[in-house]
Amino acid sequence: MAAQVACNHMSAMLATRTLIRRSVPSSAARWASTAASRDKFKVLVIGAGSGGLSVANQIYYRFEAAGKPLNEGDIGILDAAEYHYYQPGWTLVGAGLKQKTDTRRPLASLIPSHLAHIPENVKSFSPTSSSVTTTSGRTIAYESLVVATGLQTNWSAIPGLQKALADPSSGVSSIYSYDTCDKVWHDIDALRSGKAIFTQPAGVLKCAGAPQKIMWMAWDQFRKTGRGDTISVDFYTGMPSMFSVKKYSDALNQLRIERGVSAEFQHNLVSVDSANAKATFKKADSTTVDVDYTLLHVSPPMGPLEAMKGAPIADAAGWIPVDKYTLRHTNPEFGNVWALGDCSNLPTSKTAAAVTAQAPVLTENLFSVVDTGKISEAKYDGYTSCPLLTGYGQLMLAEFKYDGVPKETFSRFFGDQTTPRLAFYHLKKDFFPWIYWQSMVKGTWFGASGPIRPKFH
Repeated sequence: MAAQVACNHMSAMLATRTLIRRSVPSSAARWASTAASRDKFKVLVIGAGSGGLSVANQIYYRFEAAGKPLNEGDIGILDAAEYHYYQPGWTLVGAGLKQKTDTRRPLASLIPSHLAHIPENVKSFSPTSSSVTTTSGRTIAYESLVVATGLQTNWSAIPGLQKALADPSSGVSSIYSYDTCDKVWHDIDALRSGKAIFTQPAGVLKCAGAPQKIMWMAWDQFRKTGRGDTISVDFYTGMPSMFSVKKYSDALNQLRIERGVSAEFQHNLVSVDSANAKATFKKADSTTVDVDYTLLHVSPPMGPLEAMKGAPIADAAGWIPVDKYTLRHTNPEFGNVWALGDCSNLPTSKTAAAVTAQAPVLTENLFSVVDTGKISEAKYDGYTSCPLLTGYGQLMLAEFKYDGVPKETFSRFFGDQTTPRLAFYHLKKDFFPWIYWQSMVKGTWFGASGPIRPKFH
């Protein structure tokens, strides 16, 4: 009921917006091809994921709102992907709540006519000449560059993992890819007894709460179907605690204790032996331990894209260094370079919710620099959110900003957000996927501000 009311309310608000949303008509194919073949763009966006699509549209609309509209095709978006994925939905697939086909759409169908789509990937950057080279060897120049390439999942970093994932009877799965997220539900549904292990790596991870979201859903499914006494659930994490923010970590640890879920902290998965159903973990003292499993859910290590490693706009690790408040490149010589989302070095969790807060700030600052030569008053405070599923019909909504300081949207209505609630569950299950496809990728969703572009002065 809460989700339906929210959806109806937001639908009405979105319908009243005067913002013109353009889709690509078939008659525009020739024009789109011509625009994409340009060798220079006023704004070039690298990556058509959550961050890239959102910010590319917002930039176009921001210039339009200021009475200084860009021409159609002045903004180019570079990405060779065939599909765009709603990755937060893969947890729902793994929990048996969605079909994985609901989580993807053809990328071309999401790029409106005012954006020029270049279906290639970036190979190298030349920030001193304000240009990039694509994988085909084409050089594309820009006046402003926005990097939103995301990160990569390093499946091969764990020996034996890829083989185990490819084996339908291995009991090994992961919600971190379109190809494997439905195997998670198959394994959870099929397990009748034994040891179910859920892992989380040390270091960078998209949506760091996801490894235990699927664990809690599995625990609840086992309990609801009478298998709770025959299946043990264990959490092996490379991190020192349940969550990076103490308030939520404490609540999750208490939940773990109450539910009888064991945990091994600073245990990082380093190999999988699916033939013998053994997982090897490396401990903080560098020793290893072999653990038997019946079901193994793996959250693999992640890192920057190969194209970013050694790039002149990247730091030594391969992340794009930006001012954590303005999202502008920290090198003054690259003042026309910006970044957001997973590819950046922003000291906050890498989530779609973070992008909703970052995109309008980046947009405002880029517009201001182009328009006046100066940065605006728009500042990103590090806001991100992690909707922590704790079971069917319940969710703990973690929201926080820089330094792990809680920044809760609904606490004045519902109280402390560490209490799992049905209303929060429907936000994750129903409202967020709907608003993602209907608004966020179109550049008309601004996080806590909803469909209203925030004002920064």
